[in-house]
Amino acid sequence: MRTRDTNKEELVKQKAIEMLVKLGIEGFGMNRLAKESGVSVATLYIYYTDKEDLIKKIGIEIGQNFFNEMVKDFSPTMPFKEGLRKQWENRARFALKYPSNVACWELLSHSSYRDYILHESLSDFKIIMSDFLKNALDKKELLPISTEVFWCVAYGPLYSLLRFENEGKNFGGGPFKLTQKTTDEAFELVLKALTL
Repeated sequence: MRTRDTNKEELVKQKAIEMLVKLGIEGFGMNRLAKESGVSVATLYIYYTDKEDLIKKIGIEIGQNFFNEMVKDFSPTMPFKEGLRKQWENRARFALKYPSNVACWELLSHSSYRDYILHESLSDFKIIMSDFLKNALDKKELLPISTEVFWCVAYGPLYSLLRFENEGKNFGGGPFKLTQKTTDEAFELVLKALTL
């Protein structure tokens, strides 16, 4: 039996992420991945049982990495403003550092793999964020709104700004560079919308 080569395995994962983002799930295949990675198809099957196993494992790993980044220096007992600011910082840092992973996560979270990947990678994160919201509501730091509306208002502006940054263009097609001033301006408006 052939042994695992962690360097090759990392290369395969990165190539798989790139290919998923570029080609989508339907255009992604093991033979092409092997060719792009410079490995034999047999090598892929040392790491993954099939295409579905590969996609699930990549999705779970991205989700777990995202979760680990989101909880850095964050606690669900933080004051709402401080905790939301930390979430913005952590989310922005992850998105800017790993744009391909974020694009792949977006693709997979709108696919038939969504429920499985979310369950396997983010269940603890969901509990932490639910506790954060409950604490903010209990302390009357947050308006009583549905979870869905909270997520749209709290993070929608940040993700729009990050998309502009990633594309290097604003909504009108002009150049865009995300600055701390722009981030702070958006954050303050979000805070006004969500707090008493």
